[in-house]
Amino acid sequence: MWKKIKRQFPALNRTTWILAFGRLLSSIGTGFVLFYASIFFVNQVGLSATLVGIGVGSGQVAGVLGRFFGGVFTDSKSWGRRRTLLLSAAVSVLADIVLGLTYNFPTLLVGNLLMGFGVGLYWPATEAVIADITGPEDRNEAFAVTRVADSLGLGVGVILGGLIISTAGNYRLLFAADGLSFVVFFAVIYFAVAESYNFDDETTQRNLFQGWGIALRDRAFVIFLGINILFTTYIAKVQSTLPLYLRNYPQTGGEELGFSPEIISALFTWHITLAAIMQLPMARFLNRFRRAQALTFSFSLWLIGFGLVWVTGVTPNAPLIIAIITLGILGLGMNSYTPAASSLVADIAPASMRGIYLSLNSQCWAVGFLIGPPLGGWALDQSRLITDSYWLVVALTTLIGILLLRYLNQLLKQ
Repeated sequence: MWKKIKRQFPALNRTTWILAFGRLLSSIGTGFVLFYASIFFVNQVGLSATLVGIGVGSGQVAGVLGRFFGGVFTDSKSWGRRRTLLLSAAVSVLADIVLGLTYNFPTLLVGNLLMGFGVGLYWPATEAVIADITGPEDRNEAFAVTRVADSLGLGVGVILGGLIISTAGNYRLLFAADGLSFVVFFAVIYFAVAESYNFDDETTQRNLFQGWGIALRDRAFVIFLGINILFTTYIAKVQSTLPLYLRNYPQTGGEELGFSPEIISALFTWHITLAAIMQLPMARFLNRFRRAQALTFSFSLWLIGFGLVWVTGVTPNAPLIIAIITLGILGLGMNSYTPAASSLVADIAPASMRGIYLSLNSQCWAVGFLIGPPLGGWALDQSRLITDSYWLVVALTTLIGILLLRYLNQLLKQ
């Protein structure tokens, strides 16, 4: 029995599993605040949806800097992959302290700037480690394992976050729990993860000064960056705008509009849990296709998912089943995107410049979260017609991504 279960898991390097475990712990903390932060800052702190969107989005300005320095530090012999991960965890702890004490817009802004910088440092380093220790044939599943840890951690965090809110009624405890999870993540990296790349002095120096230009002259990679911004903007909308939309807008048949906090907690728990369950099967299924074809499949799921969000908003007495199906499809869209995108970048990038390539790839997350929350917050503050139609417009933008991917696929074949 145990052997059958074991065969379901990929045979990966031990460091990959350690990183996944550390990511699981920190994601539990992130789940505490991810889907509740916008509700807290709007409904309890008293900020407008537009200001909260600007605050969350502005934090990604620091995320751009974090990803830039994350790429430089990751490819630097003085820092390397491991020390960059440690710095990321430390900055994230400080960010949670500030956010937990937030009572106005300036402190919200400072907290998000710190959090954006910490997250920016994290992604180039952790993905460079995975690319270092796995071959091309294993990368889809290796990246998928870390995403499973992400999804499981978020799911557990959302459940525990909802429990804390329903019992203690104190949203600020969520930020304390998130900060503690980053402390544990710091300890895991410090004691259990070694440096994964054997740095060469000449190569490292060349990458630091020339790598950015080399990466930005790679035509296929630059086209992919534009496509990736669409994906990351979609994820930002699901995490920051959709919870508030479901809370305040659908006509659910009661005296008040929107689903209750308990239902929203259950919906996003389902969203994350399904993504976690399907992550490895999805990665194995997509292994038979080219990376660009796998991403086209993901765009199709996002198209359907955002279309159903629009249906949920315009349907009188919106049945809960539509919201359940919607969050399920959006979860599948997310977990079909993440391993294929990271694997494509790791395949293209020279080993000595993985930090820089993956840094630019991660910049797409900063740009996506810079665009998504403010635009979503603006849409929620408009008339009901604009607010509902917003989701239909977002769904139609996936067609642009599909056309760009067809061109990218031709370049990659060459």
